[in-house]
Amino acid sequence: MKYFKALILLLTLSFLTTSCFEDGDDIAISTNDINDFVWKGMNSWYNWQSQVSDLADSKDDNSSEYSAFLNQFTNPEDLFNSLKYETGSVDRFSWYIEDYIVQLQQFQGISKSHGIRFQSVQINNNGDIILYVRYVADNSPASNANIKRGDIINAINGTILNSSNFNNIVSELSNETITLSFVSESGGVLMPIEDKIITASLLSENPVYLMKIFDDVDGKKVGYLVYNAFRSSYNDELNAVFSFFKSENINELILDLRINGGGSVATSSYLASMIYANAGLDKFADLKFNSKHNDENGFYNFGNTLNVFDTNDIKVGEETINRLNTINNLYVLTSNSTASASEMVINGLKPFIPVKVIGTTTFGKNVGSVMLFDSPASDFRDRTSANSGHLNAMQPIAFQIFNKNGESDYTQGFAPDIEVKEYEFWNNILPLGHEDEVVLKAALDDIRGLTTKNISIKKASPFVKKLDLSILDNKFEKEMYIGNHEK
Repeated sequence: MKYFKALILLLTLSFLTTSCFEDGDDIAISTNDINDFVWKGMNSWYNWQSQVSDLADSKDDNSSEYSAFLNQFTNPEDLFNSLKYETGSVDRFSWYIEDYIVQLQQFQGISKSHGIRFQSVQINNNGDIILYVRYVADNSPASNANIKRGDIINAINGTILNSSNFNNIVSELSNETITLSFVSESGGVLMPIEDKIITASLLSENPVYLMKIFDDVDGKKVGYLVYNAFRSSYNDELNAVFSFFKSENINELILDLRINGGGSVATSSYLASMIYANAGLDKFADLKFNSKHNDENGFYNFGNTLNVFDTNDIKVGEETINRLNTINNLYVLTSNSTASASEMVINGLKPFIPVKVIGTTTFGKNVGSVMLFDSPASDFRDRTSANSGHLNAMQPIAFQIFNKNGESDYTQGFAPDIEVKEYEFWNNILPLGHEDEVVLKAALDDIRGLTTKNISIKKASPFVKKLDLSILDNKFEKEMYIGNHEK
């Protein structure tokens, strides 16, 4: 277990009426200087650079015209957004960063949070809506308030949810302090239990959330791991889980990635290397950048060792990968929150071992990003030499990822081999790792040789409609990135 030992210094950048940004050392940086960084960084690294006319190499040939172009944008983020290729359809993922120090910490699971994830469901034709708790982070405001997975909520800050007010009221879940009204359910009737007030606090989440062994599943020993993000500062914790699985000689592995939106490409390759017995140094993934960075193209191979990092993303050691050599199949539990580096594991392992997807269709993200700093001497990749006048950075899509067979066609997500819609059982959501938890049970039943027709858990009601909560997503939650240490 790693402990967070330092507070993040939050630096507020003031936008002055003179169109300058200024840092704590009173070093004024003009908007045009930051705009110049935005354009040049995107011109160099952006995956779709050749398809965006304003990123053409000739754009800065005439200095006065180039300056006039930059001057159109009083906010660098507006320039950045204008340079994205078909925003919302093709490029759904690139984003501008106000403070890269805070962003780098968030990549390692350190952020201000309530420590809770919800799913919203309309439970009847009358328009009644509830939230159920999908996940509660350890040592978080939510866990300290004794909130548990499966708890049902029907009101936020005193307003009962329905189909008319849902979009307006659910946004209040982003408030620092929220009041949640908890209810029980019987025969479709909701009965009040209590209200709980929780206030967000600085939280450091270990993505290695739960591991468990099921000793006798039709005579087989099954390992189960809930893994919630590919965070490089927890590579050693992940490796320790596989040391335990290896010592237990498990026959099958169930990997629960239902809330895992991705993260580090290198960590994804480490996890794959822990799973595949005959990995050797074969090709796990193939990354392809734009034509300006053909030298960055290359393979992520299965490996025998992994790097260990602290929460500041500084390498502190190496370990031998604990590779399983006894499993027959990989079962992956998925949802629409399963994205990027999680999908990379599914795609990368499919050419080598049977991979069975259980749950609902994954998000569909086959591209990844790099973080760019205002450090032109390093082609914008070295944060140690970044312009000290501001903390702005960018996270543009810079590469597409393929497996050994050249396959990358999963922008619509991976459809499940066995579909189980957790939200249809909203009034009976069991703890993660419980043998009768509906999605896990489907995997265990498949190992037993049973079919989905044998699922005995009763759905909540004939009418159940899942509602979108993407308004609460952080930009970095569905990310696949290459860190500076992975170049």
